[in-house]
Parts: sequence; C-alpha cells; structure tokens
Amino acid sequence: MSRLGEAALAVALLLGIFQSGCSVHFSVTEAGKICIQADLSINFTVEYKNGDKQDVAKFPLPENAVSDKNSSCGKENGTVPLLVIVFGSNHSLSISFNKSDTEYHVEKLVFTYNLSDAVFFPGSTENGTKQVSSDKTEISASTKHFYQCTSPHIIAMGAVNATFHHVKLEAYLENGNYSTEATTCKEDVSPTPAPSPTPTAAPVNPKTPDVIDYRVNDTSGAACLLAKMGLQLNVTYKTKDDKDASYRFNIEPAKIQYNGFCSKTYTTLNITFGSDFLLFNFTLNATESKFYLHLVHLNLTVLDAKDPNIDVENASLSYLQTTTHKSYKCSSKQTLQVTDKFSVDTYSLQIQPFDIDENKFGPAVECSADQNGMLVPIIVGAALAGLVLIVLIAYLIGRKRSHAGYQTI
Repeated sequence: MSRLGEAALAVALLLGIFQSGCSVHFSVTEAGKICIQADLSINFTVEYKNGDKQDVAKFPLPENAVSDKNSSCGKENGTVPLLVIVFGSNHSLSISFNKSDTEYHVEKLVFTYNLSDAVFFPGSTENGTKQVSSDKTEISASTKHFYQCTSPHIIAMGAVNATFHHVKLEAYLENGNYSTEATTCKEDVSPTPAPSPTPTAAPVNPKTPDVIDYRVNDTSGAACLLAKMGLQLNVTYKTKDDKDASYRFNIEPAKIQYNGFCSKTYTTLNITFGSDFLLFNFTLNATESKFYLHLVHLNLTVLDAKDPNIDVENASLSYLQTTTHKSYKCSSKQTLQVTDKFSVDTYSLQIQPFDIDENKFGPAVECSADQNGMLVPIIVGAALAGLVLIVLIAYLIGRKRSHAGYQTI
C-alpha cells in the first residue's frame, strides 16, 4: 500500500466512517478454468491492547484486497477449494469450501491480522500476527446455486467479529460463471421486522419483555454460554425533520435468531432480528477470575431517522460482573446504559458466559437491586418484631408496677 493510501485509510479509520464497505470481487482460476467467484462486503471489528486499555479497531475489507496465489480449486485427492484474500500489511482471510451430493458450504474461515500495522491498529502495544478461525460459518448453498446474503451475517472468531453483508459467492463452478438460481441466507428470509416507529416526544412503553433462553455450544457440543433474560432496547435519534424521537421495543422470541462463539477469554452472543442485530461480548479476566460484559453493539434500521442506519457500540463496559464458575442473576429490571442514546433494560436475567459445569448455571451471584429488594421485607419484619417486643416489655413493666401497688395496699 502506498504512503498516500495508508494516510487516507488512517484518516478514514480515525473518523470512524467505515460503517459498510463496497463489494469486492474475487475469483480463483486454475488451468484456465474459474472455480470460485465471490463478491464480498465484510466489516471487521478486532479487539486489541492499546496501552493499559482494551481498544477496538473497525475496518471494512478494503477495495484493493486481492486473491492470493495460495488460492486453489482443490484436487481430487481431497484438497478442498480455497479462496485466500490478502490486504494491507500481512492481513489475510482464508475461506475453504466443502460439499456433499446436494450442497456446498464454507467449511472454515481463518483470519490472520498483523497488530504491528499502525494503520489498522493505531497505538497497539501488541506486535506480530495473530490468527483466529471459525468452522461455524452457516454459509451454504444448494448445488448449482449461488449463495446470496444482503443482511448482516456475523461470524465471531474470538477477539474478531466479521460481519458479512451484500454477499454473492459460489464454489465448484462448472462453466466459470455464477449459476442462475440463488440460495438465500436465513437472515434475508427471517420474519419481517416491526415497522419503523412514529417519532414521539417520549418513549412508548411496551409490555414487559418475554424471557428467552439462550445457549451457545463449544466445538464439543457442551454449553459455553447460558443465558435467560428479557430484553428491551431504548434508542433515541433525530428524525428527518431534525426532531428528537425515541424508539423502545422488546426482543421477541418469534422474531429472532441467535448464534455465538466461545474461546478461553472471549464469549460472544449475537441476536439477529430481520436485518438488524444486537451483539454482546463478554471478557474473562483470568488474573482476577472474573468475567464481565465489556462490549454491546447495536445495528438497527429506523426508516424515519435522519440516518436510517443506526449503528452504536461501546467496548469499554463492565456490566454483569462476577467470578468464574458462578452465574450473574438479576430478577429486577436493570438498565445497561451503553451510550447516551442507547440503553438495554434486562428483566429476570441470569447469565454465565464461562466455565459452565454439566451444562447448568453455577451458583448465582445476585445483583444489588435484588439484594436491596430483599432488604425491604427484612427491615419491615425487624421493625415489626421490635415493635412487638417494645409492647411486650411495656406490658410486663406495667403489670409488674400494678402488682407492686396491690402489695403496698
């Protein structure tokens, strides 16, 4: 990359303008035959250390990314088709495919990134390359169909989230061109989201949200995240005529899908509803044996907003904190203030994102709101008991004096 290009990219990253990238075209050719075609838009978020704090880099797949020479159409001896994309200073994304008689799928995604690259990771106190991967891509299509997905599709890989959108790809091509029929991703065919809200001066209060159970499994099938909670999201924004408006809505069981990823120190829960998503990232501090919610990211379409695509994130949170092998529980309503324009209300929450034994919640550590709620009946009970004791003592003293008076007479 030229110095001018690096400078332009650095400015763009600092301004945070990368909400979405343009689709970049790739193809893999061997012996004059095209076997893979792909048009990809990918937004990356990568957590890294910046001094004594945890920072998040955001960048799209650059338009000047290219297919690497290590890409392959695969061999009859079992080698699978592989698309290797390279960009920047030693960053790469490898997409390997496999197939059955009726479909093909992305078997594995491997992302390698260079933390020494100050353009993408400004202020990084880590050096060298890191590699993350996922074999749970949920990208598949029927044979002789191309895969198509306009909506955001998040693949979590430890400290990295790769959000695919406006994607068209096909492997195992026979004539070098895309097939005429498409297999559409589940996000594009999910239930229609609720209509955009009418601007209001104050939030409209929906009913208490339903409690939904979530479970994310590791590669062995064991639970690595357990959660049950009702969620209500609160967003404020500017309308097209520059007025303040609010949107408050519930996460509803019939309208969502979810997935996640677990590693030793990071756990992700991604909830999608229509073309929108809500992402939670949990971190484990192994030194202190504590976990906490450190990142919340919301991508939401509100049609009457001045900017219809509302994208908010905070990666410096420390909510829902407790020790390992235990769960965090809060039956009371709890407000997680993510930014000044976005908050999440939780109801009847219990969550454990690490160190789950026998696929069950560990002992619960209750939130302060629940503990305070328990104090009220205790205090009232103690006050009543004290009042009864005072009355009893007064009665006994009065009776004793009365008895003494009779003896004097």
